[in-house]
Amino acid sequence: LLRGWPCSYANFFADSEAFLMKNAKAKLCLEASPTTGNLLLEDCNPESDFQDWSWRGDSLRNRGTRSCLSLLGTGTVQASGCGSESYTSWDCSNLLLSPLGSSQGYLVASRRGVTLSNTQGLKAQWQDGADRSVCEEKAAQHNGHFPAALAITHMSDHTAGNVTLVLGMDPGELEQLLWFFRSEDPSIWNYCVLALSFVAMISGLLLLAINIVRNRKRKIRMYKEALQSAQQAELEAKKALMPVQEHSLAELQNPEPQEQLSGEVMVQWKDGTVTSLYTEKLEDAL
Repeated sequence: LLRGWPCSYANFFADSEAFLMKNAKAKLCLEASPTTGNLLLEDCNPESDFQDWSWRGDSLRNRGTRSCLSLLGTGTVQASGCGSESYTSWDCSNLLLSPLGSSQGYLVASRRGVTLSNTQGLKAQWQDGADRSVCEEKAAQHNGHFPAALAITHMSDHTAGNVTLVLGMDPGELEQLLWFFRSEDPSIWNYCVLALSFVAMISGLLLLAINIVRNRKRKIRMYKEALQSAQQAELEAKKALMPVQEHSLAELQNPEPQEQLSGEVMVQWKDGTVTSLYTEKLEDAL
């Protein structure tokens, strides 16, 4: 989701995953030594990468040294490689940190730095810069994509004002942005889209069938109309020819009688006319 954001916003939320580990009793922050890997309690400095810690699953990783909070076989707690054989997994019990799968006690602050003890007082409580338990940070990372951003609602007004200055937006716009990128179960939405797709497919098939039936009926109707028109034209043509044929037959069957002279030869032609063969010669003889 961060790929589509401006670089400043993406970098801010990427950095906001890291937090300080401040002891509630000593009011000092846990710092990893970049050379020896020892853990020290120093004055809190949010700009120091060696005091920035983040949850990576069940491991607490230091941003500056890229090492994890580890429990060595001798019971010593220090920062070592995250892939080492030491215990790098931590569990939260009553908001207290203890090695996962071990009963050696809780992580507490001491004069030498940190150690394991069965003490459950303020020395065993670790908080971030907003006085929020680091165990709540772990739970927030499991519940959403922006745990540090959502933790803004639990910060003091001074801290929230600093966040607003970093983002360059007011708290209202920030809340709207967090709401837009909220995480929720998409199953209901997926089921709704699937149901709408099925309804759209059924409606499309129904409209296609109706269109095919209508086109077929229209073609049949046009064919019948063309056939009727051809039959009507043929019938009218026959009616127009019948009087002419009857008239021709009547003239052939009942020719009009004509006066014939003796010795006159009459010829009837194919068109029905009757003429005298020797009419001109008789006129010349007279």
